[in-house]
Amino acid sequence: MAWTAFRILRRAVSLLYGRSTFMKIVTSAEMREIDRITSDRYGVTSLTLMENAGAAVAGFVLKHYPSARNIGVICGKGNNGGDGFVAARRLRDAGKAVKVLLLAEPSELRGDAAAMFSKLEIAPVLATSTGELAAEKAQAVFNCDVLIDAILGSGFRPRVSALYAHAIVHLNASGRNIVAVDIPSGADADLMGAQGGTVARADAIVTFTAPRPAHSFGSLSPGPILIAPIGSPDEAIVSTLRLNLITPNDHQWAIKPRPADSNKGNFGHVLVTGASVGMSGSAAMAGMAALRSGAGLVTIACPKSALPTVASFHPELMTRPLEETDAGSIAMRALDYGRLDELVKGKTVLAIGPGVSRNAETSEFVRTIVKKYDMPIVLDADGLNAFEGYTHELSGAERPLVITPHPGEMARLLGSSVREIQSDRLEAARKFAADHNLIVVLKGHRTLIAQPNGEVWVNPTGNPGMATGGTGDILTGIIASLIGQNPNRIVDAVVAATYIHGLAGDVACEIKGEQSLVATDLITFLPDAFRRIKELSGVSEVVI
Repeated sequence: MAWTAFRILRRAVSLLYGRSTFMKIVTSAEMREIDRITSDRYGVTSLTLMENAGAAVAGFVLKHYPSARNIGVICGKGNNGGDGFVAARRLRDAGKAVKVLLLAEPSELRGDAAAMFSKLEIAPVLATSTGELAAEKAQAVFNCDVLIDAILGSGFRPRVSALYAHAIVHLNASGRNIVAVDIPSGADADLMGAQGGTVARADAIVTFTAPRPAHSFGSLSPGPILIAPIGSPDEAIVSTLRLNLITPNDHQWAIKPRPADSNKGNFGHVLVTGASVGMSGSAAMAGMAALRSGAGLVTIACPKSALPTVASFHPELMTRPLEETDAGSIAMRALDYGRLDELVKGKTVLAIGPGVSRNAETSEFVRTIVKKYDMPIVLDADGLNAFEGYTHELSGAERPLVITPHPGEMARLLGSSVREIQSDRLEAARKFAADHNLIVVLKGHRTLIAQPNGEVWVNPTGNPGMATGGTGDILTGIIASLIGQNPNRIVDAVVAATYIHGLAGDVACEIKGEQSLVATDLITFLPDAFRRIKELSGVSEVVI
């Protein structure tokens, strides 16, 4: 279908299925407005929001640190401290020994924080000067088994006061597990890059309602970031960022039970065009990933010399030989006499690039077929490199086109450097998608999916163990598979495939470890990834 029609259809599908399940990323100012609207328009009081926030923090500590007996809560005088007072009270009620360090005089507390302090029933240790932080009573708090950082929240703007800065230094030097309330104290919630200044370390973070940019892009914690609902309805959560965090609930449509009378023709026929002598495994992995993701049929079109290797990868893969160059890559002669046209007939989606090589003639072949066919296309690897210097020819105007570059491939397409791409990944993906009317999947830590209208999804799954050859080919296969099964939900299919790909990598990493993970492990653990998504159906809390 034409890309214009596709976009109209996409809007219709959005209206039909709704978009409220997507978790918006919001600025700290937008978060304050969400809280205000929640109270003013929907009748959820700010005290209720604070009670629910503190309860979420306490629940996280009880779940993840069950053997911790002594809990230290370090509180500032603002609403973040109020959340800390609630968490302290809840943990004490759960039988924990709780110590509270208040970095202010009680008389300085205002509003909801003062109200929650009045319910605390725990005599706090007070520290109103930097010297008092070194005193024995204050140090007893820092020596607890687990520490809760409730000093500064996401409404904070640098710089940190001297008292709070010294408290953060003591936190960081404690050697204890630290759970940050909302965000590590001193961090700028709206910053997408590295934090500067005095920032608390965090082993885990519990934030509320919706993530801010720093939660989604920053390296705030090596541990989990829990996004807990505390009472704001979906209708109150609005943002101008056009950024969404992908969650398991976004993909329940993709794992619904199949009709009893299903047949292979109901689930798409993926055509993978790629491979070359020496790189045959790439196309084979893409094909097998497509099958394991639910495609009804997969055919791999590859050079004659590579076909035996591809065919031996798995018996379910169908293969078709293509004319080849002297180097063992696909030749332009593969287009002669309409042979490829016949091969394309009846296919639902075309994946081009895995293992195709950078041979000049083969690159010309790639550019030719991308322009030639009006079926949905997924372009990856050396299929993308074929457009180096020919980026002006890369367009999704006539049909859905998905590209899946890593930063190096993106840099080649733009004639820039990896450093430039990585300095502003969001802008690079968003602008390229708009300029070329296609969907960009910019791979890397927090893979981005950008569509032409500027909407971007941030993928929280995946791990450094996936930094190994072939994992991109697996992604290509999963994307092609889900598009083939859901040709009227192209964007949803790409978003789901990217999340599932990273989740399969996370499951594999749990079993194999980062160092030993290889690309085919992702295929092995794809069934587990699908099962996990099903198990998480309807879970309101999101962990990234």
